[in-house]
Amino acid sequence: MSELKGACIFGQSGGPTSVINASAYGVIATALKNPSITRVLGAEHGIKGVLNDRLFDMGQEDPAELELLKYTPSSALGSCRYKMADPDVDDTDYKRILEIFKKYDVRYFFYNGGNDSMDTCNKISKYMQKVGYECRVMGVPKTIDNDLFGTDHCPGFASAAKYIATSCMEVYQDARVYDTGMVCIIEIMGRHAGWLAGAAALATAYGAGPDLVYLPEVDFDMDQFLADVERIYKEKGNCMVAVSEGIHYADGSFVSEAKTSATDGFGHAQLGGLASLLAQVVKEKTGAKVRGIELSLLQRCGAHLASETDIEEAVMSGMAAVENAVNGITDKMVGFERSYEDGQYVCKTKLLPLTDVANTEKKVPIEWINAAHNGVEKPFIDYVLPLIQGEPKLPKEDSLPRFAKLKKVLVK
Repeated sequence: MSELKGACIFGQSGGPTSVINASAYGVIATALKNPSITRVLGAEHGIKGVLNDRLFDMGQEDPAELELLKYTPSSALGSCRYKMADPDVDDTDYKRILEIFKKYDVRYFFYNGGNDSMDTCNKISKYMQKVGYECRVMGVPKTIDNDLFGTDHCPGFASAAKYIATSCMEVYQDARVYDTGMVCIIEIMGRHAGWLAGAAALATAYGAGPDLVYLPEVDFDMDQFLADVERIYKEKGNCMVAVSEGIHYADGSFVSEAKTSATDGFGHAQLGGLASLLAQVVKEKTGAKVRGIELSLLQRCGAHLASETDIEEAVMSGMAAVENAVNGITDKMVGFERSYEDGQYVCKTKLLPLTDVANTEKKVPIEWINAAHNGVEKPFIDYVLPLIQGEPKLPKEDSLPRFAKLKKVLVK
């Protein structure tokens, strides 16, 4: 394929992670060095920045600050939750995007996000093909939920898993200091996929974690849950439970009391309050002291507990997106595949069609969940453990994190 010269736009979308900016660094640093890419533009708040013509000139950033993106949590350029209409129904946004692309001679578009972001990426890619505007579009994976189709795992998941497992081990110690027992219920993110809640079992595998783990891949039974808690509490005098925020009853309704309180921009229920609800139910049933803990945003922005493996792979995914696009590939998302060489975990990139990835969720295999539906089996532990390895050398200033400080100069 002939060389394509032009500017690129990079955007971030959806919920942040502790390594999403490492992927940004992979894209931006690689693009800035590539002679085929004439200008590197960063979209403010994802696709909204394109629609609003709010683009940053990344070439004006200090290289040292850009490198700090590898250790800076959340979305440095700003994120959004914006659902684009089907272009056959309403092509207003697409015409505007094409207008912006032509204005800045954008020939490369990189979008960093999860399921819904890949849907946006896919729609833009197909529209550009339909109207005959040559622009290579690549999705860069991101989601702590680890639910993107076709990839072994997603950047962001490993660091969140490490945070969850570590926090569970710490809470385990705290919950056992008194001579009176306690039931501790920890609520973990995950709407339909239980990868994060399952990660709490890493703590159990190392001797200080939850006795019970409930994932949304299987139906939740309140009576069985109470029986499980009561049995363990009587046996041990304490009980720790990890629950995914998305656990649901057999009829599909969420257990969470907040299931109808709000939705995000994509119509997904905003879940929360589950730990408090279950704590109240357990307290009424058992009379035990019960504490409900919601890890909330901490699990996705805890860069101080990031996995070095996760950071390196996040950078690798961004680099691969640029390198493949410049080599003539479009309409794909970068994915990961694992192998073992001489017994050592190895991760390599692969490419997945955007159409296959968009809005398709990957769930925890049922065979990795135990028969009682209150824990995970060893294959789950074996899957996650290599991903959380390594301690990054985090930059500090007076013993506090030194995060990237971007100038964010708007392009003219």
